[in-house]
Amino acid sequence: MRVDLFDFELPEELIALRPARPRDSARLLHVGADGAIEDRRVADAPALFRRGDLLVFNDTRVIPAALKAVRPSRDPQGPAVRVALNLLAREGADLWRALAKPGKRLKPGDGLFFGEGLFATIESKSADGELLLRFDRAGAALDAAIALIGAPPLPPYIAGKRAPDEADRVDYQTIFADKDGAVAAPTAGLHFTDALLAQLDDAGVERAFVTLHVGAGTFLPVKAEDTAGHVMHAEWREIPAAAAEAINRAKSEGRRVIAVGTTALRSLESAAGEDGRVRAETGDTAIFITPGYRFRVVDGLWTNFHLPRSTLFMLVSAFAGLDRMKAAYAHAIARGYRFYSYGDASLLWRAA
Repeated sequence: MRVDLFDFELPEELIALRPARPRDSARLLHVGADGAIEDRRVADAPALFRRGDLLVFNDTRVIPAALKAVRPSRDPQGPAVRVALNLLAREGADLWRALAKPGKRLKPGDGLFFGEGLFATIESKSADGELLLRFDRAGAALDAAIALIGAPPLPPYIAGKRAPDEADRVDYQTIFADKDGAVAAPTAGLHFTDALLAQLDDAGVERAFVTLHVGAGTFLPVKAEDTAGHVMHAEWREIPAAAAEAINRAKSEGRRVIAVGTTALRSLESAAGEDGRVRAETGDTAIFITPGYRFRVVDGLWTNFHLPRSTLFMLVSAFAGLDRMKAAYAHAIARGYRFYSYGDASLLWRAA
């Protein structure tokens, strides 16, 4: 499909730079299976689900992957270069892939000095500018150093307007985050509070957890003119046996499965057989969902509002229908919904 079919105009003032407080006070756009659009609040969620519905959350934890370093001058008389880096994915006990600015001033063999005595050497640099960094420590010692000096890896549309601060350490993490490894938040889950989860429990709504370590590729633009020319970045995910069993039991009993976030949806769909049964498995997924995809598992999707021409807007268009999503987004823009990572939410039901 042509990528320009997924374009739309978004006023810059609708890009949220801070989350709603409290989290469940955010707005919620409810889009029914028939296309009916309803303006609600996240706190209304218990009224929108049925007893026996199963919510599937992503329990990844965001690491403080935004780092600052100094590259000494190659000229003894020249100034050092200040470098901003975002870790992308771990490649070994002491190895990380990363993006850096100004990337053009870095080359293999350069040394980078971070805070608290941390040091890394650039092992290699790819054609698209990704660096492979080898640090001077490994494993838990490296994790501890990164936790000490790193900052929340806010997406470019926020980080370009303000620096991360202490509030982001809490705001950019779900309350059920458990397994370290993401370099971007599974933002649909940011809306949930302990009180809201308790209300869902009381309403008989069940939940299960999978893990997908969100990569920075989730923010990369689609540069191809056709979706067939786009290659997804792989991300590591795990579907535990308990989650697979809960999901398969719900489906066999005719109960609905709702993915909280596109990461949870992609985790489930990538582990489903032709019969719709979800396998308990661990490994990378690079599933790219566009209109025409046949969903095997997920009946409902709770998600934020996504970038134009992005793989995530393509996914929600595949799930609920392109025309329906364009109408829903036009409605959201006209009524001032807040977009992207810290923005409002939508609850979508799969189009027939």
